Amino acid sequence: MTTAITPKWHTTAEVAAMLGFGLSKTKMLVLTGEIRSVKIGRNRRILPTWVDDFIERCATEADEPMRWSA
Repeated sequence: MTTAITPKWHTTAEVAAMLGFGLSKTKMLVLTGEIRSVKIGRNRRILPTWVDDFIERCATEADEPMRWSA
């Protein structure tokens, strides 16, 4: 019997592919803190729930009425 191991962390490249963004856009979102990440050694890793949090924030902002500033 084989057991499939589900990834616990995602790389920035994997998150970019999931979101349909370019790698540089995703790296910018990580660097600005819009997508949470943790640095492990020389690598950035992102929890699946952090990707979900980002998507939820984007969806919530899209539902809010547009506010115009004068």
